[in-house]
Amino acid sequence: MNSFAVTVEALNFDLSLRKSWPARLLKSRGGRIELLGEFDRDINHPELGIIRRGTRSREFFFTDRWYNIFEFTEALGEPLIFYCNIAMPPTFEDSILRYVDLDIDVSVAPDGTAKVLDLDEFYENAERFSYSEELKHRAEVALQELLELIERRSEVFQFLPAVTKVEF
Repeated sequence: MNSFAVTVEALNFDLSLRKSWPARLLKSRGGRIELLGEFDRDINHPELGIIRRGTRSREFFFTDRWYNIFEFTEALGEPLIFYCNIAMPPTFEDSILRYVDLDIDVSVAPDGTAKVLDLDEFYENAERFSYSEELKHRAEVALQELLELIERRSEVFQFLPAVTKVEF
């Protein structure tokens, strides 16, 4: 499959746009969509610090899973971090991939240390937007599934060293 331009839109629960960026479609098969993005400027991220211009992002989205996974590498290919979002499964039509970000994030350092982020934000928004019990349950199950993938070093995490710890 030839790669083509895609726009990724991360939405808030109320469907307002949180952020948007360009990427290229690498693969789309069996409910798994793989994109490649590249930062065109330095970004100051509250958890990751400065993400340098030229940093690449392999982005994995799943139409049947409540999370997505970003693998950040330096321009020369050195691994930086995995950054995962608990999110509703994406839609993908007319070259636009959209997903609703549910605030819970997991960062995984190259040494295998995983850190769960923004649980407080998730629960604040759950109250603010009256998340259903089913939605809260799906998000919590997705977090556990994601942590198990990381601990087992399955799928995109296969080259990580053994996870040293999970921090909340």
